[in-house]
Amino acid sequence: MLKRTPLFPIYAEYGARIIDFGGWELPVQFTGIQKEHDAVRGQAGLFDVSHMGEVRIQGPDAFAFVQHVTTNDVSKLVEGQCQYSLLCYPNGGVVDDLLVYKFSDDDYMLVINASNIEKDIAWLQQHLTGQVELTNISDETALLALQGPRALDILAKLTDAPIETLKSFHFLHDVKVGDVKALLSRTGYTGEDGFELYVDQKDTIPLWRKLLEAGTEHGLIPTGLGARDTLRFEARLPLYGQELSSEISPLEAGLSFFVKLNKGDFIGRDALLEQKTHGIPRKLVGIEMQERGIPRPHYAVYAEGKQIGEVTTGTQSPTYKTNVGLALIDSAYSAVGTEVFVEIRGAQVKAQVVSTPFHKKK
Repeated sequence: MLKRTPLFPIYAEYGARIIDFGGWELPVQFTGIQKEHDAVRGQAGLFDVSHMGEVRIQGPDAFAFVQHVTTNDVSKLVEGQCQYSLLCYPNGGVVDDLLVYKFSDDDYMLVINASNIEKDIAWLQQHLTGQVELTNISDETALLALQGPRALDILAKLTDAPIETLKSFHFLHDVKVGDVKALLSRTGYTGEDGFELYVDQKDTIPLWRKLLEAGTEHGLIPTGLGARDTLRFEARLPLYGQELSSEISPLEAGLSFFVKLNKGDFIGRDALLEQKTHGIPRKLVGIEMQERGIPRPHYAVYAEGKQIGEVTTGTQSPTYKTNVGLALIDSAYSAVGTEVFVEIRGAQVKAQVVSTPFHKKK
């Protein structure tokens, strides 16, 4: 039985095309991926991402626990701030990537990927120590993402909260948006400015409608998973299962900024320290095709007649119309300008390593 978000009953009103996404019935698009992608880059898009998981970590030892299981430095957070981080296995592979929200020293929320909810919670419970209470609040929490350069203008119509001065990766708790109480954070997964709104499931449909109504004059449209993927890809934001996995470390994925090896012990630190000390064997790079063809996930990448890795994500960039991809390859071939070849339908097609992200926010 596929799971559904609280918005499922009204998807059809907006022309949603539904797919099975990791066990969820979710909209891949409403009016078309290109149109939705362009709306987020130029005006604004509204996403239903209520399938994401939320876990509350509370108790006197909450800080020590979160610090021990995640790679980033939780001690740098102030109340009302969040950070991107990762859960790692002892071998340095990734359990999941996530956001850590700090309410207080003894109260945090972890936002995890939908397909990993059960696995992540089992992992966290396995490593639970001290006075810590772990509560899975995913089933009662919905999440809408308002993304794009007009997001602030739209949201300002519905709330008196000081969102203009809210910094990136900071949040406001118990904010009124219209008539709905929300946790509102300046975060997103598109490479644009935007906000994510965590609300009670019963408030999802009213908030969705209010946001779309407020955004009509600003070009706001409902946006599906297809554009979410192309937007995050252009911004070089990783997707678990493609750029990250139990076999791919954060250092290989180019996420060393979010791995604080000097913060003290955490799960996976020894393996990651060894990788950093002795050289990272593989690197995630951007590639751009120099000949006709689109690099798709798992296509083999070659250099000097041998396979050096594979594509993790690839498509024609909706913004720039170039055929580009992210590829995990031997570090020896990771310099910008290096010539590589992607195997497409049995032929080796010329490409070049290029700098990323493909899209930089204006």
